[in-house]
Amino acid sequence: MPAFEITTASADDIRLLGDWADAEGWNPGHTDGYAFFATDPHGFLIGRLDGEPVACISVVRYGAGFGFLGFYITRPALRGQGYGIQLWRAGMSRLAGRNVGLDGVVDQQGNYRKSGFRPAWNNIRYEGTPAAGAATPADITLVDARTLPFDRLATYDRRFFPAERDGFLASWIAAPQRTALAAIRDGELSGFAVMRACRAASRIGPLYAASPDVAAALVDALKATTPDKPVAIDVPDINAAAVHLMEQLGLAPSFETARMYTGSTPQIDRAGLFGVTSLELG
Repeated sequence: MPAFEITTASADDIRLLGDWADAEGWNPGHTDGYAFFATDPHGFLIGRLDGEPVACISVVRYGAGFGFLGFYITRPALRGQGYGIQLWRAGMSRLAGRNVGLDGVVDQQGNYRKSGFRPAWNNIRYEGTPAAGAATPADITLVDARTLPFDRLATYDRRFFPAERDGFLASWIAAPQRTALAAIRDGELSGFAVMRACRAASRIGPLYAASPDVAAALVDALKATTPDKPVAIDVPDINAAAVHLMEQLGLAPSFETARMYTGSTPQIDRAGLFGVTSLELG
């Protein structure tokens, strides 16, 4: 009988998770692991069969009451043999007592419902080469977000995420191969976006903005840094203005997940959320 063991992932394992996610067509960022591992080093679990990694899950804790589940993958040849559900139970045990969020792929959403998750909205990945030339509003100045006092960025981020995640955010903007921009109006933040290099299209997330024209200006400025690559943005369909903007920019749907929670849907600034940060860590 093969021995199946669940352990905490190593730093090297985090790179392996990225490869598996790429094989699933999820288009992970080249340097996402820097931010993921630093956020909660104990929050990544690996299932090993006779010592070989065959399954994974991330169960990252935020604050005292929130958690996010992602990277739920069993290698294709070993699916349906019970290894994934063992890992799922171990992961959910680590998040016991918390409101847990996830972004579920379409073919797993029924199973997530059976495990107590309820849908809040769908994230639709819009992908392509955005129409260029979006004018920055006259009263908006775009600046490198990494030049701003970090507490301003962290306070702004809390409008769009249900828990404090300063460690994640600091790593997310500082990791290699990414650009972070902030939109300033009258000295205050009116938008914030990060674009990172990925296995395929460069992904923009988060994309926060006070209005569609600010969001469009951020996308245009980020795209200008890598003009030869398409971009991808995971857009919550509860923000109709964001969906309409993606269509105006000429981006097309390519992938879809459901944002689901075990508890009540967190109260966030939905109107300003034009693109979620990460399908793996929220």
